Amino acid sequence: MNRTHKLTLMAMLIAIGIVGAAFIWFPAGVARAYPIQHAVNVIAAVLLGPGPAIVIAFAIGLIRNMLGLGTLLAFPGGMAGALLAGLAYRWTKKKSMAAVGEVIGTGIIGSLLAVPIAQLFLGQAAGVLFFIPGFLISSIAGAALALLVLSRIRKTA
Repeated sequence: MNRTHKLTLMAMLIAIGIVGAAFIWFPAGVARAYPIQHAVNVIAAVLLGPGPAIVIAFAIGLIRNMLGLGTLLAFPGGMAGALLAGLAYRWTKKKSMAAVGEVIGTGIIGSLLAVPIAQLFLGQAAGVLFFIPGFLISSIAGAALALLVLSRIRKTA
């Protein structure tokens, strides 16, 4: 994949993540679930690898925050999920393992990283297990959606 193709695909995935956040969300415990973010993480991890997936997750989180469609909690969950999804796919070459990496990265690690961010920057006193249910629901829904999409995508180059 040449550089232009890669950057174009990254820009398209960022756009899908932002538009998806505006229209597709549901309440999940104390947070809102944005499954499109997690679907984009898995798709980016499989098609582009962990580095670009992290950049995409960061860009989506940044633009969502600038548009008022998210909070600072978009960063730890999105980026940790993208990293683990990318690494899991790189190590196993299995799309299902990329989905598992997303769920563990966002649902467990990202939710734990969200606690100090919520306390320092959002002024919310949250316990360690406070974010896990919402982050898990969101990441499981998104990872399942990504597997459905990836099953329909044929890799060309």
